Amino acid sequence: MRRDSERIFDEYLAAAARAGDRAAWERLVARWHPRLVRHAWRLTGHPEQARDMVQEAWIEILRSLRRLEDVAAFPAWALRIVTRRCQRAFQRADRERHGIAGLGREMDEVATDSASGESAAELANVLAAMDELPAAQRATLALFYLDNLSVAEISIALDVPPGTVKTRLMHARRKIRARLEGENHEQD
Repeated sequence: MRRDSERIFDEYLAAAARAGDRAAWERLVARWHPRLVRHAWRLTGHPEQARDMVQEAWIEILRSLRRLEDVAAFPAWALRIVTRRCQRAFQRADRERHGIAGLGREMDEVATDSASGESAAELANVLAAMDELPAAQRATLALFYLDNLSVAEISIALDVPPGTVKTRLMHARRKIRARLEGENHEQD
């Protein structure tokens, strides 16, 4: 696994926060809160519910951080806590998951800020295709490509076997490819 400076910094913050450094904790929350909200949003399909789930998850993360043995596992560990919070919310409400109409303006803004012209249009098409995926596939694909997590980390984050992660990625890629190829054939 390639460790970039962002991951190393997150590990440092998690280690310092675990040791009781309040400034490191605040910085860790500032860095990870938007990511956790996006993840919860992909799972719940509701922005307000996603924010509530993440607020509850932060309480659990704070209480449990001292028991986290490997600070390099913080991303997958925190995402798994959010995933389980969302699952419990659905069980309590006895509802099925529904897809969201869009991944949200936050994700669109982040993605399109880095793209321009024709690539922005292509990116918009890919994001629109992602919107049509089932929540589980959408979340898996986003964690892999947007959050740069490995299959093993996604397995931990979503609390599913690695084989399930690979299967979801495969099906999501096929569906997006089929949609994008269909659009290209319509334009010809």
